[in-house]
Amino acid sequence: MLKNYKPLLSVKETEHAIVSIKDFFQLALSTELNLTRVTAPLFVPAGIGINDDLNGVEQPVSFPVHDMGGKKMEIVQSLAKWKRMKVSELKMNPGFGIYTDMNAIRPDETLDEIHSLYVDQWDWEMAIDEKDRTVFYLFDIVKKVYRCIKRTEFFLYDRYSMLEPVLPENIKLIYSDDLQRMYPNLTPKQREDKVAKEFGAVFIAGIGGKLPDGSIHDGRAPDYDDWISDAGDGHVGLNGDIIVWNSVLGRAFELSSMGIRVIPSSLRAQLKERGCEERAKLEFHSRLLNGEFVPTLGGGIGQSRLCMFLLRKAHIGETQVSAWPEEIRKDCAKKGIPLL
Repeated sequence: MLKNYKPLLSVKETEHAIVSIKDFFQLALSTELNLTRVTAPLFVPAGIGINDDLNGVEQPVSFPVHDMGGKKMEIVQSLAKWKRMKVSELKMNPGFGIYTDMNAIRPDETLDEIHSLYVDQWDWEMAIDEKDRTVFYLFDIVKKVYRCIKRTEFFLYDRYSMLEPVLPENIKLIYSDDLQRMYPNLTPKQREDKVAKEFGAVFIAGIGGKLPDGSIHDGRAPDYDDWISDAGDGHVGLNGDIIVWNSVLGRAFELSSMGIRVIPSSLRAQLKERGCEERAKLEFHSRLLNGEFVPTLGGGIGQSRLCMFLLRKAHIGETQVSAWPEEIRKDCAKKGIPLL
């Protein structure tokens, strides 16, 4: 973690700024992408495939419900699959969708300056036409999300002159397989650092699918993003991450993950590749394979992450309240990092 850090805003100013960011950004996002706000669940029934399995190994927080005969519920890890069901239930037309405040607990997270037990993000999902299942359409949506981030950056600068804008005018599209070819001796995170520093803001497409050397850029669950399909130009993957250069931390910084969602053929292929074909029998997966859900595109945008970046904070604990090991608390106190 960095040395000689001094927050640009006081704790009280930070709290006020967090409210301003959240209010401004969600309105910008909803109008840019034609999204209607909906209420989201904090927990979902266990064992039917609705909860996000993330990389497939993280265990959700669960609890039995006394008045439901001990039926087990799980705190959501994200709303990736629930959102698709909701868009289909609401019979949204292509080009229209929903967004919501998602609050999750991820107990298996490795805690550091950008990872917390508590996850808060704007989860969004929109219906699309079958013909728009291309990386080009995906990148058009990426550019709209990026415009919202840019507008929020100026909105803050107009109120806090010390928060000078740093984001470039445009975001760069880069494929994960091209990155691997360009820097075969670097790890995926080192590749992200390199391109984020060069361009300022990048969308790395194709997260989860196999790269030329057989590795993957990063893990993705097999049952929401479509990372195995041919995107139409020889690259694999219809998903990706918005990553910016964080000058405070001196590293690449992910703000958002999004993707075009699986269809029956890609779901079957991805379940097979990940060795979890038994999931096809779960309620969510069987309904998807039966064609009950409309084609969608969606993603999540970290609320505390976005606030951390825009307010030039050194630790995510400066923009949200969570629990931290004593060694992290002591390290932050030593370096002048005020955790909320």
